[in-house]
Amino acid sequence: MRKLVLKSILLAALVSATGSIFAQQSGLPINAAASVNGVIITNDMVEQGIRVALSQGQKDSPELRKAVIEKYIEVLLLSQQAEKDGLANSEKANTQLAMIRQNYLADLELATFMEKNPVTDADVRAEYNKQVASLGPQGMIVEYKISDIAVATEADAQAAMSRIKKGETFDKVARSASLAPNKAQGGAAGWVQPGQLPQPLSVAIVNLSKGQVSAPIQMQQGWYLIKLEDKRSSKPPSFEQAEKAVRAGLMQKKQFEFLSQIAKDSKIVVQ
Repeated sequence: MRKLVLKSILLAALVSATGSIFAQQSGLPINAAASVNGVIITNDMVEQGIRVALSQGQKDSPELRKAVIEKYIEVLLLSQQAEKDGLANSEKANTQLAMIRQNYLADLELATFMEKNPVTDADVRAEYNKQVASLGPQGMIVEYKISDIAVATEADAQAAMSRIKKGETFDKVARSASLAPNKAQGGAAGWVQPGQLPQPLSVAIVNLSKGQVSAPIQMQQGWYLIKLEDKRSSKPPSFEQAEKAVRAGLMQKKQFEFLSQIAKDSKIVVQ
């Protein structure tokens, strides 16, 4: 029995040593999944790629991990070739890289802010109770289907309004004039409740008739035109049914207030 235990220990040591030899021969650091011409693809990078794939509905598997590593290798090969071909310092590359960096930092700042200022379960419950209490004796939720056009100045807003009054459709003007991400959808913003919007916008939508467009509305970050596409009433959902949407609305509200405060404390000049 003693010899058997000793043999097992020696075998384990041999396997461990062999693994160390192979690791040394690969020339890769412990946290490296691969390298391309000396540039390391870390295991952390691979895990991040796996998380993105899982969020898109894929299942974790050795094949997925292999595919993620191969994709990183492909990207590194192409980016290194772009360096060799002198594309890295082109005006186009510098502009795109600056935008990628800014977008990443913006997302990181919002994520960090929300980590430090989370929406708690108590916040969600209180907001749900507040919304239900605000429905009044009839206890019905009124929702508004809206589209919007966001521009930088009052002059831009008046110009957009002029085009609409002359017969251009709201969605056509939104696609060409709006600065908001939903311009590609003709300014469509979906169904909202007044309490989910900043006060100037919520006041505007409750006073619009179906199909009507608001006068230009000044906000901290620009000027808006709001069109009321439709209106509906329904019974309020239970807390369990509404919890996810209420939490998302509170998070969006916190982010909007944070961004508005930053904008207020900054000097913004628009041409």
